[in-house]
Amino acid sequence: MCGIVGYIGKNQAAPILLEGLSKLEYRGYDSAGIAVYNNNELEVAKSKGKLAVLSEKIDGGKKLGGNMGIGHTRWATHGEPSDVNAHPHLSQSGRFAVVHNGIIENYISLKKKLESKGFEFISETDTEVIAHLFEYYYKGDIMDTMIKVINRVEGSYALGVLCVDYPDQFIAVRKASPMIVGLGDEENFIASDVTAILKHTRDIYYLEDNEIVVLKKDSVKVYNTDKEEVKKEKFTVDWDVSAAEKGGYEHFMMKEIEEQPKAIRDTISPRIKDGKIVLDDISLTEEDIKNINKIYIVACGSAYHVGVVGKYVIEKMCRIPVEVQVASEFRYCDPIVGKDDLVIVISQSGETADTKAALEEAKARGARVLSIVNVVGSAIAKASDDVIYTWAGPEIAVATTKAYSTQLTVIYLIAAYMADKLGKISKEEYADFIKEIESLPDKVAEILKSKEDVQYLASKFYNCHSIFFIGRNLDYAVSLEGSLKLKEISYIHSEAYAAGELKHGTISLIEDGTLVVALATGKNLFDKTVSNVKEVKARGAVVMGVTTEEHEHMDDVADYTVKIPATHEMLLPSLTVIPLQLFGYYVASLKGCDIDKPRNLAKSVTVE
Repeated sequence: MCGIVGYIGKNQAAPILLEGLSKLEYRGYDSAGIAVYNNNELEVAKSKGKLAVLSEKIDGGKKLGGNMGIGHTRWATHGEPSDVNAHPHLSQSGRFAVVHNGIIENYISLKKKLESKGFEFISETDTEVIAHLFEYYYKGDIMDTMIKVINRVEGSYALGVLCVDYPDQFIAVRKASPMIVGLGDEENFIASDVTAILKHTRDIYYLEDNEIVVLKKDSVKVYNTDKEEVKKEKFTVDWDVSAAEKGGYEHFMMKEIEEQPKAIRDTISPRIKDGKIVLDDISLTEEDIKNINKIYIVACGSAYHVGVVGKYVIEKMCRIPVEVQVASEFRYCDPIVGKDDLVIVISQSGETADTKAALEEAKARGARVLSIVNVVGSAIAKASDDVIYTWAGPEIAVATTKAYSTQLTVIYLIAAYMADKLGKISKEEYADFIKEIESLPDKVAEILKSKEDVQYLASKFYNCHSIFFIGRNLDYAVSLEGSLKLKEISYIHSEAYAAGELKHGTISLIEDGTLVVALATGKNLFDKTVSNVKEVKARGAVVMGVTTEEHEHMDDVADYTVKIPATHEMLLPSLTVIPLQLFGYYVASLKGCDIDKPRNLAKSVTVE
C-alpha cells in the first residue's frame, strides 16, 4: 500500500518525485505529498486527493527548489484522508521530515510518552510518532537516531527521512514493507517499486529488514543496526520501460489482459525441455516429494483463488491432501503444520504482509516453503526454501489478470512435476498434459480475438445491482475470481457460490432479472450444473453460460453463452477466467469507473 520515492542528485528533486509518484498511483492512495531540502530548510507540500491536485499546487514541482527530497502517496490507515494526515510529516521543530509505509503497532504508547515530554501532535496518524521520535532521540548523529527509533517502534515500516543538519544526504530503512534503492549517475533513489525510478536507472539494491541506507549524490552505503557496512549485490532490471507504460491502451488492465498469452508462454517455455517439466530453480527432490504428508497453499485475494484451483489440481493429479487457507487466517489459527508438510505461498509482489507472516509461521514450525512470486529478490522469495518465479512482467492495474494466469500456470507445472515423480501419471497422460499446457497461450489468444462478444454482454448487464457466479469443482474455483474481478473494479455486488449449494439457502437471492453467470466447462459435472441453471431460470434469473465448444446443450438452457476452446480438464481455469476478466473490465468501463485504480484498494497490501 502507499508509495515512497526519494531522490538526491544533480537535478531539481520535486519534478522527479512527482513523476516517480505517478508511477506508483496503481498501488492505491488517497493523498500525496513531498518534502525537499532547500535553502537550509525543509519545504513541504501535500494535499488530499489525486496526485494531480498536488502537482497543480506546486506547478509540477517548479515551485519547490532543491536537489534532495522525499515523496509519498498515502492509503489511509490511521486517520481519514486529509491534507494534515498526508505525508511527509515534520518533527515539532521542523528538523526532520518523514515518509512511512506500514503500520506502527505501538504508536499509542509512544505517542503518550512523547506528549508527556511536551510534543504536540497535529495529525491522527501513527507516522507522526516517528517524526517526533527522531527529534526526541537526536543528539547530532542521524544514524544513531535511526537505530534508536527502529529499536523502539513495533510493526512494519519503510522510512525515508530528511534532516536539515544533513544537506548532502538522506537516510532510509525498511522492515516488512518494500523498498528498493536505485543507483544512478550522480543521482540516487529510493522507491517502493522499481517502476517509480525505471526512467532514470535499471541498477538497484534490494534492502533486507532493518538495513539502513545512506544516500548521497555520488554514493550509496548500506549498514546494519551495528553500524557495520553491508555489501549489497546489485541487480539490473531487464524488462523494458514500455512494459510499465500503457502502450496505446486506455487502461493498464486491458493491456495486461492482452499480454496474458505472452506471460503464460514466458512462464512455461523455460520449464519444459524435451517434453519434460524441468524445475531447475527448486531443490525439492524426488525423495522430498514422496515424503510430503500434506500441502498447504497460503495466499490472499486472487492468489488465494489460484490456491483453490491448486487444491483440485494437485489432489487430482498427485493424490496428496491439500488445504488452502487465507494467509491472515493461517497466521493466527495455530496451524497444524510440521516438517513433513509443504507450504506453497503465492504472492504477486512477494511483499504481501499477511502472506509473509504466514510464511514465517510455517518455517517456525519446521515446514518446507515453496513460494510462487513475480518479483525477483522480494522478501517472500528470499525467505522461502524454494521459489518459482512467474514471468508476468510488471503488472500495474490493481485488479490482477496476468499475474493470476501465470500463477495458475506454475501450479499446473508443480502438479504435473510432482505427479510424475510420484508415479501417479502415465507416460501417455503426462505427454498429453505437456502438449495441452504448451497450447494454452494460443488458446487464450483465440479467446481474446472474440472479446467484442463479451463487450456486448457487458453492455446489457452493466446496470445490474447484484450478479452471481456459480460453478462446480474447478468452475467454482474460477467463479471466485470472476466475481472478485467484477466487484473490485465495477463496485457491483457480486458473489460466487458452489452450484450444488444453491438449494441450501442461496437460491433465495434469485429474483426476476437477476444475472447468474454459470460456469460449466468440465465433462463430468456439466449435466449437474445445467440442472442448477434450470433451477435459477425457473426463479426468474437471466443466465450467461460459460462453457467449452464441446458442450452444445448450454445454448438450450442459458440466455447467452460464451464458448472457450477445449483443453485438458485440469487446465480449463486458464481459459475460463479470460471472458470473466473481460466482462468485469467492460462492465466497469461502461459504468465510468477508475479501472486501474479502484476506490479503497491497493496493489500491494503491505499492512495487516
